[in-house]
Amino acid sequence: MTVQQSIETKLREALSPESLDVINESHLHAGHHHAGSDHHGGFDGTGETHFRVRLVAASLAGKSRLDRHRLINGLLGEELAGGVHALAIEAAAPGEARRR
Repeated sequence: MTVQQSIETKLREALSPESLDVINESHLHAGHHHAGSDHHGGFDGTGETHFRVRLVAASLAGKSRLDRHRLINGLLGEELAGGVHALAIEAAAPGEARRR
């Protein structure tokens, strides 16, 4: 299972979202320096290191933005402790306008 698939599976099982997009944005970060990177010229943009999660779930209603991020980060702790370097989260409850 890829990291992206693992993220999708965990979020679907835990939050039953109405909509979910997990976008691998690793290629957008080519050339950036990452701690522990073996690439002398910086990160080469390959792999599964940077993701954007966009989701709408009823279970997020009444939660602050901080609580939503804490919940999602907690669900994805294994991925964040592993190779995921960055996770952008856009989380909303049904009927809320999502920021882009």
